[in-house]
Amino acid sequence: MPAPSPASVLDLAPVVPVVVLRDTADAVPLGRALVAGGLPAIEVTLRTPAALDVVRAIADGVPDAVVGAGTVIRPEQVTAAVDAGAGFLVSPGWTDVLLEAMRASGVPFLPGVSTTSEVVALLERGVREMKFFPAQAAGGTAYLKSLSGPLPQARFCPTGGIGPDTAPEYLALPNVGCVGGSWMVPADAVLARDWARIERLARAAAALSAGGTCR
Repeated sequence: MPAPSPASVLDLAPVVPVVVLRDTADAVPLGRALVAGGLPAIEVTLRTPAALDVVRAIADGVPDAVVGAGTVIRPEQVTAAVDAGAGFLVSPGWTDVLLEAMRASGVPFLPGVSTTSEVVALLERGVREMKFFPAQAAGGTAYLKSLSGPLPQARFCPTGGIGPDTAPEYLALPNVGCVGGSWMVPADAVLARDWARIERLARAAAALSAGGTCR
């Protein structure tokens, strides 16, 4: 049985791996390596033809994982992802139509924002947890720190251009619950099916917190 949907994606682990897989056969061993390394929340991006099958494989084959679907940009993808077993949804941006589809899905979701107006609009609609994307290009930690004063009720998962060296700077912010990144699933390790290396990288990522020490 897949893990139940979390109350909040932001509180599962300091880092959410952002996974792009083209071969469904890699889904379960990759998911097991990430969970063994201490990263149970796994975002599978809907960027490849195999993505929904990857979500389904991890949901069915890695019971300790909480697998979600990322790069959700259309309402029909919401339905398909939840049907495949996604326990949360992540979008790079949002519209009212997409937001309502995600809200109706019954699973947690992180709509993407990159401006103050988008944050205010989501707060107005009762959404307090969001993806900040593309984090580095959109202003990074300085931008998020500036938002924490006037909009302390908003919480973020910054994603985009973040690595192990910069993640602790984001995690030190009061309005950041976790960060998203792909550095613990490097393409060459996936291609080589070096699951032991991915587990080591995941364990190091799971130990990150503000200042880079274990939580």
